[in-house]
Amino acid sequence: MIEVIFIGWFLTFVNADGVADVVLSCSLVEEGVGMGGMGGGSLFSRTPATLVLRDVPVGPDESLDTLTPFVPPSVPDPDLILFENKVSSPDIPNAGMLLHADCNEQEVMCEISRYTPRGLQESSDPAYFMVSLSVEGLDFSTSLILQTLPVDKDQTTLTQSKLSLPLSQSGTLLTKVIFLVFSDINSVSAPLRGDVLLNCGFKQEETPLAPEVGLEWRLQHRGRGRKVLETKTKLDDTEEATVVHGERNGSSVDAALLLSEGNVSMSLTRLKVVDEGTYICTVNLGHFHAQQVIQLHIIQLPQVSLSEEKLVLNKNSPQTLSCHCAKYYPLDVQMEWFFLPPTETEPKLFPNQGSLSSHRQHGDGTFTLSSHVTIDSSFSPGTKITCRVTHPALDDPLHISIVLESPQPDSYWWVLGFLVVTVLFFYQVMK
Repeated sequence: MIEVIFIGWFLTFVNADGVADVVLSCSLVEEGVGMGGMGGGSLFSRTPATLVLRDVPVGPDESLDTLTPFVPPSVPDPDLILFENKVSSPDIPNAGMLLHADCNEQEVMCEISRYTPRGLQESSDPAYFMVSLSVEGLDFSTSLILQTLPVDKDQTTLTQSKLSLPLSQSGTLLTKVIFLVFSDINSVSAPLRGDVLLNCGFKQEETPLAPEVGLEWRLQHRGRGRKVLETKTKLDDTEEATVVHGERNGSSVDAALLLSEGNVSMSLTRLKVVDEGTYICTVNLGHFHAQQVIQLHIIQLPQVSLSEEKLVLNKNSPQTLSCHCAKYYPLDVQMEWFFLPPTETEPKLFPNQGSLSSHRQHGDGTFTLSSHVTIDSSFSPGTKITCRVTHPALDDPLHISIVLESPQPDSYWWVLGFLVVTVLFFYQVMK
């Protein structure tokens, strides 16, 4: 089977009464036999293509006058690959984000591949395509299944040269969305032992594709995969309509929201380090399926402390000051030492950052690390010494400080002075 992929990078717009047309410029990527071979080279060929999403809803604050109309080619060209799709039923959630992505210099990724429904033989009437849309820097990700629409054929009807599909009078491949799976989040961070909701939903055309919807959530991490949760739900809203197989304690899907809104988001409670990874939400409707991918990052704030509550300068021998960073996750952590002399206003980096202990991993998967520096007689009393910790779980670096105090007089001289004063006192009394 030949696989076709489109990668989009450009947007134009069509104005209408409350809606706009989004035009994505794409690259058609075709996987062929013998294109790589022993001699190397690319396994794919690339051809320019276009995807038009018609009737994308426009918000009330949007000025339609600023949107440039899309005009199809005046002379249809069978070599052009121009998909035309009406975004009406089902609608694409948050499709309005596509309107200004180009102006905001955000790359739109649009990948389209030929799709063969399970259990059906591949044919060109109708043909199906899988579309994956995402926007760089935005939580917008959607997978669509397009179905080609019938075209009234006559002697003037053109056939698209690469896909062998009939074109409309304007030279476009007419399609409709029959099924889509979406998520409004690409990546989420959650605290260890906390809870998280992984967002995923689906929509289908008004005529149901199947009487039952199947859902599977899987976790992939470090080359290993496992099923987290699986459900089968009858869409006739009967009692006992949902059968759930949860393979992780604390995983759940709201069956009522699944039936009423197509919301198949999964809740996870009491998160552990082993829950981190790539979650794949796959929705099955009869012969069709689509999925979304969400990254879950587990984080745990470090507990930072110094080895000393009070630090007194010792001119005779150097002292070791330690900074302990405990029970944090993930592993990435940076520890730095700074000092601020009493006569200056800006802290300086320690010329010698000392030594680090080895990472220690605890039973819950968190880590502990210590950093040690030497405080010698080159530091003056009143110097502020700071340990700075940088970690992904922290919005800003964490600082913990101690001030170097002046040494106390030697206790021997205190005792000697006390004895001398005492002797003089009693001498005066006895005199």
